[in-house]
Amino acid sequence: MKNLFLILVILSFILLINFQQSFAETENILITYSQKVIHIEFDGRWTYLNEWKESSLNSIGSSVQIRTAHYENYIYVFVDVLSDSSFNKGSDRTIVCFDSSNDKSELSNDNDYCFIAILGKETGFVLQGGSPFGSKGNFQVIPNPKGFLAIGAISNENDRYTHVPHPSYEFRIPIDLIGRTNQYGFYLETFDATSGLSLTWPTNIPKISPGKIPPPVFWGELISPDKSLPEFSLPLIMFTLLLVSILIITIKFNNVFLKTNIN
Repeated sequence: MKNLFLILVILSFILLINFQQSFAETENILITYSQKVIHIEFDGRWTYLNEWKESSLNSIGSSVQIRTAHYENYIYVFVDVLSDSSFNKGSDRTIVCFDSSNDKSELSNDNDYCFIAILGKETGFVLQGGSPFGSKGNFQVIPNPKGFLAIGAISNENDRYTHVPHPSYEFRIPIDLIGRTNQYGFYLETFDATSGLSLTWPTNIPKISPGKIPPPVFWGELISPDKSLPEFSLPLIMFTLLLVSILIITIKFNNVFLKTNIN
C-alpha cells in the first residue's frame, strides 16, 4: 500500500512538471470574468478611477499595460502605452489578434481575426486571415461586426499608472465573431509613428516587414482557466486536482485494505 501511494505521488509530480514546462513554452494572458465592464465608457482612455480595475493585468515591460476581461458576448481589452509621449493622431495605433482554433498555423486562416484602434479615431476596423495576399500577413479588411468598438485617445488625469499624457486604446470585441472557446491564440502590437517602432506581446516575436502581422505560430495565448476563479493559475489548479485524486484513491485503497484484514 505504501509503495502504491509513493508511486502515485511520483507520477503526479512528473505530470505536473511536464505540464508546467509545456505551459511555460507559450506566453499566456489569463483573462478575468467581470460584470463591471458593462459600465465602461468607451472613449479610448481610463475615464474614471475604477473603470478597468476589475480586469486582469499584463504588461510589456514598463512600457505598456494590458487589461483584459470578458462578460457575456464580448471580450474587453484596454491598452495603455505609457512609453509614448508623442501623439500622431491617425498614425499611432494598437492591434489585437485572436486565433479561435489556437492551431499555431504558419499562415493565417479564416478563424484568425485582428482588431485595430487608431489614435484620435472613434472607429476601428477588423481584419480576417486567409487572404491569398501576403503583404499584410494574409489578412484582409472585413466589415465591422455589430457591437465592435475600437477607440484610441490621449490619457487624462484618471489614468491608473501615470498622469503624464500618453496614447491609450479601448476594445470591445464580439465573441460571436471570433468563436467561443476558453483558449485563444493571442497577439498584441502597439505602433509609434514618431519612432517607427512597435512593441509586441508576446515580446519574442521575430522582426518582420513593417505593417505585416506575424503568423499565429508566433502568438501567445489568452486563456480563461476558470471563470469563477480566474486569479488561480492553471498549473495550480492541475496540481490541486492531482492531490485530490491521490487522496481519493488512497482513502479507497485504505478502506479495501481494512475490510480485507477484518474479514
